[in-house]
Amino acid sequence: MKRIILTVCLTIATVCVMAQNTIKLPEPDKNVSMTLYQALQQRKSVREYSSKEFDDMKLSQLLWAAVGINRPDGHLTAPTAINAQDITVYVCRKDGAYLYEAKENALKKVSDKDLRKEVAANQTFAADAPVSLVIVTDNAKFRGGSTNGPTISGAIDAGYVSQNIDLACEALGLCTVPRATMDKDALKKELKLSDTQTPILNHPIGYKK
Repeated sequence: MKRIILTVCLTIATVCVMAQNTIKLPEPDKNVSMTLYQALQQRKSVREYSSKEFDDMKLSQLLWAAVGINRPDGHLTAPTAINAQDITVYVCRKDGAYLYEAKENALKKVSDKDLRKEVAANQTFAADAPVSLVIVTDNAKFRGGSTNGPTISGAIDAGYVSQNIDLACEALGLCTVPRATMDKDALKKELKLSDTQTPILNHPIGYKK
């Protein structure tokens, strides 16, 4: 009996810890008034950010636009070579770093550290944004994938996601700039990436200062 009780308690504790490390995002509101062509007209790179934070609804809308599921068969908002779905997006903010899980529309915590400075690297303005998105490609999703850096297909796939983020920010009244500069070694360690995963682009995101 004691063993059963102990097992039940451990199971409950594990579930509680998992729940604390996962943030369920609100269902993204896709009824955004700005048209695609209005977003294209207004798209611009911004390098000065207010410290004002934005809510989880806007984050949910943004992540869905970046690499969310838009069809019942599991296909994504961004194109991907041979449907490899090699791209993952990590959310870095002051309370830690999270992996965006598209199927659950949730954030899974992978680090308690504020990694925005690592994302910013020597371009310190990027650390001022309340959120930084890190786009990661996984070579293992492609035939013959190795640990020698991103494939051409992976780099192209990252570009699709980056453009989605750019346009979604304009539509949602947010500001961003696509960047390749970051401390990749530190991020690989803190985000717990595999040998075949590479951080390839990032986006600091916030309101204009």
